[in-house]
Amino acid sequence: MTIPARIIAFLFHFSISCLLALLALLLVFFVWYPAPLHSAVGVTSIFLIVLGVDVTVGPLLTLVVYKQGKKSLRFDLTVIALLQLVAFSYGLFTVAEGRPVWLVFSVDQFELVQAYQVDTRKQSEARAEFSYQPWLGPVWAAALRASTREEKNTILMESLAVGVDIAQRPERFVALSEQQEDIRQHSMPIEALSRFNTQQAVDKVLQRWPEADAYLPMMARAHPVTVLINKASAKVVAIVDLNPWQ
Repeated sequence: MTIPARIIAFLFHFSISCLLALLALLLVFFVWYPAPLHSAVGVTSIFLIVLGVDVTVGPLLTLVVYKQGKKSLRFDLTVIALLQLVAFSYGLFTVAEGRPVWLVFSVDQFELVQAYQVDTRKQSEARAEFSYQPWLGPVWAAALRASTREEKNTILMESLAVGVDIAQRPERFVALSEQQEDIRQHSMPIEALSRFNTQQAVDKVLQRWPEADAYLPMMARAHPVTVLINKASAKVVAIVDLNPWQ
């Protein structure tokens, strides 16, 4: 049985689309938004819908327009491919603009800062490791609090005027190791997570990361997640999708 040429064209186009979709999925969910950050910012369903529509519509249009001997066939297929590529690129660009770039300890909690939230006005004054927006996954940092009343008032006024907090200002970033005492001081006992999550969920997490004995909340756009801490070393153990409070 001979397979019609239009079916072969559809399958070829669909295969290429699926390959591009797979590469995009790996990039988005394993590099830009590693679990559970994709859930914390609410990108999962939106991106999958956009990707699904893009993967299916292009090949279906090829199935509709493909006809051997058609004079405009090459032009039609080129237009379909270009439109699909533009839609795919725009969707990926939009997701890239929202990717988490900094995981910042600020005052008494962590904040997930997305690319579009970064205040770049003074980014040139930041330390070298914080003077750019990373593309290979989010980077940990700590934001220095104001040391004087005048500086605090200035930051407050700028935050009100521009709508940014110190966690979004790379010029105030330092390494997490420089804020160990604050992390220890504000971290909460791991047992407290049982008040806001099922005991089964907490036990499952602790079995995987037994070195964690404290935690801090991480604020994000869709919902907060939990940063597991080893209190003795003040080091981050993992980020888990547990509710840090009620």
